Amino acid sequence: MLCIPAGARLPVGAALAMAFVWLAVFLVPVSGLLPPDHDPYPIDISDPDPPIKNLRMEPERKRLTWDLHGNVSEIMCFINSKAFTKARKRTYCSIPDLSCQATNYSIKVTKGQPFSTWIQYPSQEGNPRAAADNLTCWVHDVDFLTCSWAVGREAPRDVQYNLYLENLDSYEKWPCSQYRADEQGTNVQCRFHNISVLSKDQTRFLVNGTSIGSKIPCSETSDRLAKIEVLAAPNITSRWCNQSYSFMQWQVRSHLNDDFKYELQIQKIYKAFLELNNPGTYTVQVRARDATFSHYKPWGPWSVPQHFVCEEGARLPVWLTSLLIALGTLLAMGLVLRFCRFSVMQKLFPPIPHMKDHINGKLQNGRTMTWDPDQDSQEECPVAEVQVLGET
Repeated sequence: MLCIPAGARLPVGAALAMAFVWLAVFLVPVSGLLPPDHDPYPIDISDPDPPIKNLRMEPERKRLTWDLHGNVSEIMCFINSKAFTKARKRTYCSIPDLSCQATNYSIKVTKGQPFSTWIQYPSQEGNPRAAADNLTCWVHDVDFLTCSWAVGREAPRDVQYNLYLENLDSYEKWPCSQYRADEQGTNVQCRFHNISVLSKDQTRFLVNGTSIGSKIPCSETSDRLAKIEVLAAPNITSRWCNQSYSFMQWQVRSHLNDDFKYELQIQKIYKAFLELNNPGTYTVQVRARDATFSHYKPWGPWSVPQHFVCEEGARLPVWLTSLLIALGTLLAMGLVLRFCRFSVMQKLFPPIPHMKDHINGKLQNGRTMTWDPDQDSQEECPVAEVQVLGET
């Protein structure tokens, strides 16, 4: 601290410097009271009757609700300081997904008397570092779902973990059917054996912890099963080759997806079959991945290597040869029947010839016939009168 004797006078420059020093001393504590991200809608502590009271969570209805006492026109709801929806009827906000972990839920009056308040739900219990760590789940081998996690870094020695699946729309739950434990007997992995009975909607994976001497917070993650599936290797169902082409067909099984992309070691394709010029003897593998989420999902494993022997003069498969013979026979029979039908129709309905028009010098319909006056007609048509018009 700077001390100045009584009655002493300071030069003008020194007096100004001293004034700046004291000004800084008084301003620093005031600015330190304002947090860097201070609330633009602070609570009016002086208001004995705030516009919003009794902020609470209704987990069964998935609602953040409160009692409205003031005249406000718009309220926004926040989760961990991030705005996510506008209040409905100015009295509640629907929460799409309630977390099992402690989360800050707040509301702010954005039109009307400035006001904000918040709650934590659920209340924080136990040491967060005792909860299951690095929870990861994936679908694999068509029918199986596996979730794994690590023991919390500060978990007590007697900690035990249990996993549940929950449908976020219906709240239906499925407990783990098979656990795998570490050397201390703590569950660190769970496997479900038949995912066809599980929900295909958004699913929550929840791990609760228990201990005799302390409370263990939960761990969770959520996703659709279709997004976390690792496709099984395709099964090559048929293959054949001839002198010109090699053909193979495969199948991919999944309870969750039906749109796939495929990759061969020789080229990329986007259909469930491949036709190549005969490459001779070769070995090929194929793998698949989900086309819907292909931008971030990895490829599945390669299929078992398939060995092809396509020698020169290789024959077509028996079923294809039989099919070609049957088609050829049907085609030949169709041509014969068509020819016979045309011949029979010609005999039953012969074309009627036409006489030449001597007056106009034209043919009627382009057809003529020779008239033999000496030939006896099948019918005698007597002529009553003949009029000679001229000679040609």
